[in-house]
Amino acid sequence: MRYYVLADTHGFYTEMVAALKEKGYFYDKEPHKLLVCGDLFDRGREAVALQEFMVGEQAKGQLILIRGNHEDLTEELVQNATKWLTDDSSIFFTHHWSNGTIDTILQLTGQSLAEACLYPERTARKMENTPYFKKLIPAMLDYYETPNYIFTHGWIPCQKILVNRYSARYLPIPNWREQPKEEFALSRWYNGMAAAQDGVIEEGKTIVCGHWHCSYGHAKIEGKGTEFEDDADFTPYYGKGIIAIDACTAHSQRVNCIVIED
Repeated sequence: MRYYVLADTHGFYTEMVAALKEKGYFYDKEPHKLLVCGDLFDRGREAVALQEFMVGEQAKGQLILIRGNHEDLTEELVQNATKWLTDDSSIFFTHHWSNGTIDTILQLTGQSLAEACLYPERTARKMENTPYFKKLIPAMLDYYETPNYIFTHGWIPCQKILVNRYSARYLPIPNWREQPKEEFALSRWYNGMAAAQDGVIEEGKTIVCGHWHCSYGHAKIEGKGTEFEDDADFTPYYGKGIIAIDACTAHSQRVNCIVIED
């Protein structure tokens, strides 16, 4: 099977389509799938178009979806809408505002911020009736495995130990596939490149992940350029046991797509 693999599209429909065109996705006549390693929305301005595209690919049996941390954020916001959708200035200092979760809800429900804050529970019900909630999120997996690859969002479940405010170490967890949902939810926030450097890999397989910007691997591990300046490299990062593909699209204005045969 041929897999066209994306991650962290974050509502940037135009950039995603450009990446798929470049790799030949729309012209491929052989059996193939589109595989997205989490974080479909939040930050981009084309959530409606991206939702329509994903639902269309899903209906054709072409789509494999991995759950990302932004899917978790969206569900948490909807479950606690009256807490987060307020009509005072504090809303602009919440993580749901900075992460773009609120903006995605406004795009997909067609409401203004004032309307959403005036009727938060109604907004939550509208969101629950979107194709994103009714079709896409229910189809999402914690990970997807083929003979030679594992596809996930942040990383596979492991133990994260904070060294200081700016760094952490990762340790393997035996039988990670059998870990409870809570461990998979935590792992969606992990830096896969750092975890792979610490030896949290799967022998005989390559883990493909998103979540953390590829420029981290190029700058911090390979020593090439910086993470966010003009010399930052947002192309996919390839290391031992890992391919990281999050292009930090809101910053780089590109989406990475890799093609894998397995």
